[in-house]
Amino acid sequence: MPVEVTWWGHATCTIEDSGVRVLTDPLFVRRLAHLRRRRGELPGPSAAVADVVLISHLHSDHLHLPSLARIAPGGRLIVPLGAVRAVPGLRLLRRVRGLRITEVAAGDEVRVGEVRIRAVPALHDGRRLPVGPHRSPALGYVVEGASRTYFAGDTGLFDDMARAVGPVDVALLPVGGWGPNLGHSHLDAARAAEALARLSPRSAVPVHYGTYWPIGMDGIRPHEFHSPGDEFVRQAALRAPQVAVHRLEHGEHVRPEADG
Repeated sequence: MPVEVTWWGHATCTIEDSGVRVLTDPLFVRRLAHLRRRRGELPGPSAAVADVVLISHLHSDHLHLPSLARIAPGGRLIVPLGAVRAVPGLRLLRRVRGLRITEVAAGDEVRVGEVRIRAVPALHDGRRLPVGPHRSPALGYVVEGASRTYFAGDTGLFDDMARAVGPVDVALLPVGGWGPNLGHSHLDAARAAEALARLSPRSAVPVHYGTYWPIGMDGIRPHEFHSPGDEFVRQAALRAPQVAVHRLEHGEHVRPEADG
C-alpha cells in the first residue's frame, strides 16, 4: 500500500507507511504565546494516535509539551540529541506518561516496525527559546518503508542538502512562517521550490504555513498568511515541473505516489 500523508496544520503531519503511523511535530492548541490558530479545526483524538513521534527541533511550536501529553502512555518519541537536558518537561513526560524517548543526531537510524527512520541535518536554530543556553541540532527525518518520505522540519537551504537527505519519493517541505522576511534558516515558497529541484522527489506536500498567525496581525498583509501554499505550487511548476505537488487542506490526506 502506498504511503499516506495527512496534514493537520503547521508542521504536524501523520505519515502512514508499512503499517507504522508516524506523527511529526504535534501542535494541538488554539493559541501558543503570540500565535493563534486561524485556519483548520483543532485535530481530534485520532491525530495523536501514533507508533512514533518525530520532533525536528526544540522551538515550542515544534516541541510542544501539552500536545505531547496527548500521546498515549508508553508512546515512542524521537528527539534531537540533548533535548531531554534542554527541556526538563520531557523528563516529566517520560516519568508520568511513560514515553520512551530516543535522542538522535544526523546520521542516526531507528527501526520502528517495518520502517527505518533516519535523522538528517537541517539548517535552523536548535535552541529552546526564549530561555536556556543548551543547544540541540535541528533535524529532518527520512521515513523509509514502502516509500521514502522526507520531513524537513524547519530548515533553510544548505549546499549538500541533496546528498545529506538522499533519494526520497515524497518531500514534506515548510513553505512559510510569520512574515515576509523569514531569514536564511527557513524556506519560503521560492526556496522550498529550489529545495524540491535539488531533491527531485516524485511528490511534495507544502506544510508550515496558513495555520497560525500572530495575534493582532489579522488585518496586516494577510496574503502572507494565505498565499505560501499556492505560491509554492506555482514556483514548483517552474523549478521542478517533474514533481507532483499536493496542496492539502487541514485534516486532508493523500497517497502521493498513488495520486501523483
